[in-house]
Amino acid sequence: MTDSRKNSRPRMSILRPVTGPNALHLSDVLRNETTGGLLMLAATVAALLWANLSQHSYHFIRELAVGPLTIEEWAADGLLTIFFFIAGLELKREFVEGSLSRPADALVPIVAAVCGMAFPAGIYTVFNLLSSQGHPAGWAIPMATDIAFALAVLAIVGSGLPQAVRAFLLTLAIADDLGSIIVIAVFFSSGLDIWWLLGAIGCIALWGVMQHFHIDNGWWYVPIFIVGWWCMLHSGVHATIAGVAFGLLTRTEEDALDDPVDRWQHKVEPWSAGAVVPFFALMSAGVEVSKETFLGLWTHPISLGIICGLIGGKVIGITLGSWLTARFTSAELGRGVVWRDIIAVATLAGIGFTVSMLMTDLSFPKDHAFADEAKASVLVASFLAAILGGAMLHHRGKRHSLWEQKHPHEVPVAAGTSNNTD
Repeated sequence: MTDSRKNSRPRMSILRPVTGPNALHLSDVLRNETTGGLLMLAATVAALLWANLSQHSYHFIRELAVGPLTIEEWAADGLLTIFFFIAGLELKREFVEGSLSRPADALVPIVAAVCGMAFPAGIYTVFNLLSSQGHPAGWAIPMATDIAFALAVLAIVGSGLPQAVRAFLLTLAIADDLGSIIVIAVFFSSGLDIWWLLGAIGCIALWGVMQHFHIDNGWWYVPIFIVGWWCMLHSGVHATIAGVAFGLLTRTEEDALDDPVDRWQHKVEPWSAGAVVPFFALMSAGVEVSKETFLGLWTHPISLGIICGLIGGKVIGITLGSWLTARFTSAELGRGVVWRDIIAVATLAGIGFTVSMLMTDLSFPKDHAFADEAKASVLVASFLAAILGGAMLHHRGKRHSLWEQKHPHEVPVAAGTSNNTD
């Protein structure tokens, strides 16, 4: 999730430069979308190797209690709150001054995101309702798009694509993030404890009041964040919602050189991309690979629902939602974007990973067999979506570059007109 506006601002790195006045800071490297995606991929591969070479040690470490939580719970319920804090900051920016502040401009990707969540959930539900071995409880697993992975792939293969294609994917993924947050808050909250919830709300309100009065010393906010997270953890609402709430209540100031949202994102994002998400992947993606597991991916309703939902459901939902919106409203695709670009982006949106893994833990909290099968399905579907979507976007980038070479003085227009790429 990047913003061209914030890249123009001078920033202070929280980490030292590697060497020399012009050297990249490690924190700047970690903010790079490609770097974050590669670290997540490396952690996933490490988890798979670890779980299959020494399953006992992997599960021992994952289930080892450190204080009140196991290491796996610290990763999913604790550290991942930082990832959702970044998501909340991004949502705040988009609501105030980004694409979500102009719903008419963002109508196509917003509707596409909603359909891109509904169709995968529907496909999963159909597979699992029609089978005696089905488990409809996992309907939310194929709904999410992993924005970090998707943008990392786009950054690698999409050099020739119009900027509007990236903007479409970014708005789509942000709306998808918001939808996933709502799903987690509404459908995965249980046994509400009103006093703990009031404590969490009090911390969130205090954060908002301090932001309103321009109290910008970050050290005052750290204990509020921790206490608010702890209260939310015990309230019955998933703890990561606290991170989203803190992010949404962070102040943003248009045209300010020291915008609080930028400052928090600048400081926290390297830790999220470089440590939090890879550690979550390491603790979550360790699935034992066997012949039975592989065969089950193509026969069991859980696996079929997830794979078909992420691959087929995302493509159908996003493409159909975009077409219906462009067809029956005044909204239109971005300049230079054609329908083949939308299909390619929709395929790439099938990368579920981080939030889909979290949804798996929430959907099957006490059934490790179903959870492992679902996680294996998420990994396979995300891999296929990355390969297929990446190849399609690479091809589309070549087509756009070729068109620009042949028509150097023409400006590409929206899909459906005569002087655009095919």
